[in-house]
Amino acid sequence: MNALTQASANRQRANVDATFDKLVRQAEQASGGTAAGDDAFLEEYRFLLRQAASVRSLSGLGWTGISSDVRGRMTNRFRVRRLLSQHPEIADEPIEAPIIVTGLPRTATTLAHKILARHEGNRAPLMWELQATDRADIPDAVRRRRIKVSKRSAAFGHKFSPVLPMIHAMEPESPEECVFALPHGRNWLVCASMPGYRKFLEERNFLPDFEYYKKVLQVLQFGGPRRRWVLKSPYHLEHLDKLIKVFPDAKIMWTHRDPNTVMGSWCSLMETGVALCNREYDPHDIGKEWLEMLSQMVRVGRDVRTTLPRERVVDVSYHQLTANPYEEMPAIFAKLDMRWQGKDEDNLRAALERPWMKRGHEYSLGHYGLDPDMIDHAFGDYARMVNSMR
Repeated sequence: MNALTQASANRQRANVDATFDKLVRQAEQASGGTAAGDDAFLEEYRFLLRQAASVRSLSGLGWTGISSDVRGRMTNRFRVRRLLSQHPEIADEPIEAPIIVTGLPRTATTLAHKILARHEGNRAPLMWELQATDRADIPDAVRRRRIKVSKRSAAFGHKFSPVLPMIHAMEPESPEECVFALPHGRNWLVCASMPGYRKFLEERNFLPDFEYYKKVLQVLQFGGPRRRWVLKSPYHLEHLDKLIKVFPDAKIMWTHRDPNTVMGSWCSLMETGVALCNREYDPHDIGKEWLEMLSQMVRVGRDVRTTLPRERVVDVSYHQLTANPYEEMPAIFAKLDMRWQGKDEDNLRAALERPWMKRGHEYSLGHYGLDPDMIDHAFGDYARMVNSMR
């Protein structure tokens, strides 16, 4: 596949601005919307594509994946803006008391997200909905077509990286992370190292991103029953203040796990993406960059945490949750103002039996140039805090 796509990718990267302009036109046509009036967003995405084009190690497959994702996200945004223009009343849809699941990656947030989302009266955005946002009352034929497209995309990723389903399966009709609809975030760095884009993220005010994300949820809710949203992303850790501004009655569920275990597991997942998208790479670079980024996320999250009322954040020990799920989940429900029912226990049992709960991939810290002392230094006293919760 890389041999087939490399020449085309090189031509597109050599004239990245023309490539971007073509992607914008394609997104407008696919969405029935327009890029007009969204100048700041467009310039930011032009910058993002330029950053990707400058990655010398990027493979043809990597470039195709990033540029296709840029086009898909622009298509979705133009569709959301068109729907809001056609139906201004969408902006009146209330998003009440959402639950925000966050914590370092690989800390059972996926398990918690799925169980919370399936509770009666709750819902989470599904993967295909975040990729092709539309009203809740769209025709069934349109819904089926968009699910089919999303399944094809997920199958593509699984085909070229057979280990991916064991680490983080892509399931279009299951609850998925908010990153699929948020314009910017560290998720773009899972494919390649882009120092300029990373600096852009660290200097960025993310409030407009979450204001846009609220519009996505309002569109998804419009024309259907109103339920309590359950949202999830590890990257929310460093944006809790912005989330609370946009969703002032939200409750935050923060899962905690020893960062020494997190780093090995997360770097293994990152290597899967980097290997797929780059002709060559150094695993030590993966370890160095993500140790810096994940430890920064925790520091920022803990700082913001001190400004929030205690009852707004529900702390969850990964070790307790995975060791005693049938005791821990009902207690978590109570803290989130929900009543544990028989159906919830059935959902938990089914989730624990799913293949993605039996991850068998292997990893080591040394492979990524890391050791426990380095991790403890980067995270400070966080590991001690986590272990005190066990």
